[in-house]
Amino acid sequence: MAMELRQSLKLTQQLIMTPQLQQTIKLLQLSRLELIDTIQEEMEINPLLDDSIVDMEFTGAEVESTETAAPEMDSAQALEASYPVENIDREAETPDDGRAGDDFNWEVYTSSQAGRVRYESEARETPSFENFLTKEEDLTEHLMWQLRLMDFNEDEIAIGTEIILNLNEDGYLTVSVEEIASSSEKNLEQVERVLERIQDFDPPGVAARNVRECLLIQIRALNLENNIVKEIVSNHLTLLENKNYALLSRKLGCSIDDILEAVKVIVDLQPRPGRLYHIEPPRYITPDIYIYKEEDGFLITLNEDGLPRLKINNLYKEALNGSQDVGSEAKQYIQEKLRSAMWLIRSIHQRQRTIYKVTESILKFQKDFFEHGISHLKPLILKDVAEDIQMHESTISRVTTNKYVHTPQGTLSLKFFFNSAIGRSDGDSMASESVKAKIRQIVHNEDPTRPYSDKKIVELLGEEGISIARRTVAKYREAMGILPSSKRKNPYFNVNRNSKETSVDDSQ
Repeated sequence: MAMELRQSLKLTQQLIMTPQLQQTIKLLQLSRLELIDTIQEEMEINPLLDDSIVDMEFTGAEVESTETAAPEMDSAQALEASYPVENIDREAETPDDGRAGDDFNWEVYTSSQAGRVRYESEARETPSFENFLTKEEDLTEHLMWQLRLMDFNEDEIAIGTEIILNLNEDGYLTVSVEEIASSSEKNLEQVERVLERIQDFDPPGVAARNVRECLLIQIRALNLENNIVKEIVSNHLTLLENKNYALLSRKLGCSIDDILEAVKVIVDLQPRPGRLYHIEPPRYITPDIYIYKEEDGFLITLNEDGLPRLKINNLYKEALNGSQDVGSEAKQYIQEKLRSAMWLIRSIHQRQRTIYKVTESILKFQKDFFEHGISHLKPLILKDVAEDIQMHESTISRVTTNKYVHTPQGTLSLKFFFNSAIGRSDGDSMASESVKAKIRQIVHNEDPTRPYSDKKIVELLGEEGISIARRTVAKYREAMGILPSSKRKNPYFNVNRNSKETSVDDSQ
């Protein structure tokens, strides 16, 4: 069969995402801090953008004045009046010839902004100078300080430095002594000797190679080497983990009370000594929106504290109005930046409106949760909210990503309100988070000497009309960090409690 080349025309339609649409989608899924950073970056590259910081107090007054002026408006209309997005949308339309600056109605734009008095943020109190100087000491610095205080020679200092730099966050040595000897070009006996001295550093148990060695180092520091504590850690950690105290008592030839006293000592040891010097910086969560409980219902308020309120720089506005002699290239540049600035302003306003609408829809579906708590959380999926506010599911997913809401039940992620449904015997359903809360309550109220198995938890949930499989209970339990029944069991709980009560009575 002969092959030939032919030319043909084909008309197709293809959906193309413009840069402006990509920017809008990007802004939707940004967190509040990321949005502020993005706005600052845009202001650095776009000279037409100007900002004025609006205080949270004025934002509330602004919304209040809007509601007072139009009491018949609902909450969504009041928000739209506070954010005149539609006016900006119509005014930002650019003709096909690209002469955006010539046809842009500045009088309408400035009049829409004239009624909104802008206040600069109050001068914030400057932190004390000491706050800039304080720095938490990490594990490496703490150990190197001790290394320099020891009477080590240069070779031993080099070996000690190699050992300290190979410790992980928990304080464990992550490489073998053979590798350290090879990398430092020193003999194995010398490395072992330096390692043994470093293991006596503070915190106790540092530079150990496993949990057993870490605990034994701490036992040696407590002078308990001739105690049954060392015997348990050295040879019977598995029995200790399984809380098989009776077998431990028979193997060691001592009473249960002695075993329980030894367990108390072991429990107080630190299996991760480096954790004391591994301090993660606190992660502060700033809500994007607030829900307040009032007498007649709930009030939804957007958090705009510190969020730049963008506007167009007056200098370039006058240049486009013809009050200044500007060349054609400069005018074209200003027009391009104008279109970019107006689209950014519209995208930010659209983002805020969408967050408000999504939160308002969540409040409608989960009103019982805001009233009564976690036990009244209902199953909810993205499709339910999307159909309620006439948006696509992907938009709802982007809006609820990395967004937080402050509620009467605490500060929660917007993703928290979307839960899968768990069936009930009465034909109704409940949210998976509510089921997790019930499992936590069951485990909290169980007898420590006879903890409930996953099968028993399924039976207890079934008595409340919740139909759930055992493997689902195990999955939820692991997700919440709850140990299995064999690890939660404490057969001598009453003995420990009675001994504590007796010691208290004796002290009195």
